[in-house]
Amino acid sequence: MGQKKFAKGFILGMAVTLAAGGVGLKVYDVAEDKKESKNAVNDVSMEKAKLIEEIIDERYTGEVDKELMEADMYKGMMISLGDPYSAYYTAEEYEELNTETTGAYKGIGVVMQMQMDTGMVKVVRCYEGAPGAKAGLLPEDILVQVNGEDISGLELSEVVDRVKGSKDEVAHLTVVREGEEDYLEFDVPLEEVNIPVVAHEMLEDNIGYISLYEFTEQTEPQYLEAFEDLKNQGMERLIIDVRNNPGGLLTSVCGILNDILPEGLIVYTEDKEGTREEIDSDGKNELDIPLAVLVNGNSASASEIFAGAIQDYEKGTIVGTTTFGKGIVQSVLPLSDGSAVKTTTAKYYTPKGRCIHGTGITPDVEVELTKGLEQKAELTRQEDNQLQKAVETVKSIKEK
Repeated sequence: MGQKKFAKGFILGMAVTLAAGGVGLKVYDVAEDKKESKNAVNDVSMEKAKLIEEIIDERYTGEVDKELMEADMYKGMMISLGDPYSAYYTAEEYEELNTETTGAYKGIGVVMQMQMDTGMVKVVRCYEGAPGAKAGLLPEDILVQVNGEDISGLELSEVVDRVKGSKDEVAHLTVVREGEEDYLEFDVPLEEVNIPVVAHEMLEDNIGYISLYEFTEQTEPQYLEAFEDLKNQGMERLIIDVRNNPGGLLTSVCGILNDILPEGLIVYTEDKEGTREEIDSDGKNELDIPLAVLVNGNSASASEIFAGAIQDYEKGTIVGTTTFGKGIVQSVLPLSDGSAVKTTTAKYYTPKGRCIHGTGITPDVEVELTKGLEQKAELTRQEDNQLQKAVETVKSIKEK
């Protein structure tokens, strides 16, 4: 039945188009490029874009937002790459991006991640006390609509733009949740959110615990503050948790690794020309206590640089499940009008030369989170079996 409806609609559409051709529609000449050009933007394509705009100005009956038209033209170029990590940012969006990497922004206070195998957008973290958590969103929720519009096929950056561009600064979100038969609807206000990027506490037997939520400009100083506090409390062993950490700034993760690793290579990148850039640790603040690192399938990018380097140097034991597998680097290139382009510019490699793109980091000790706990916004220390395994593991490591 669905196929018949589709076929009928397609034929009717063709019929309308063909019939319209006989009622005096103007044909706009598009010059053919006589010279072969390797560039998508050339004299002919520019002329064609002007012609399309002329048609819109002459014929289109609705209102036209010329700024939006121009921005979407640039966005289209980036979307055509088929790379979910490449994007064009308007001046306003670029300003927001810079704000987010400093640790504060206006939004709903959730971390979303695009699943590469399905193209679906999943909630991986809801910050406690933020609008998303208050409204009832949970980790593992799959986003299907924003403000009543289907988001399938959109890039993650486009989904975020739609959420932040919600009318009256309230995002109406439709999600699929495991165990629920029907879609769930949430109205989530956009508010100023201060992102807590580091949390810490002392566990049993003088085991320090530090959770790194994201790698922003604030993560390294907050990590050092947390480490010093735990050290002053008599910390003898350490667990660092990067579960559900989507990544962030390369400078941030390397800064923290510089306070853990011995002198030597932290990570290196190679661009399309094979040019190699290395980032090294000076070894002056090498960690001298047993370490375990918690990871899961939502630990991505900078989190994988973190886990991969520690694993290569055998500075700690990796506990949890295989990580996301994002082993590529994006560069944000600002333009003179305040806008910017973000695009994939290199692959990164662990100190031993591993490229983990598409495969992830396999933990030394594999342990799945107890079924049903993935959707809980907060886990108690007692029910978090992965953390309990990390405690058991770090206790078993002999002090050097």
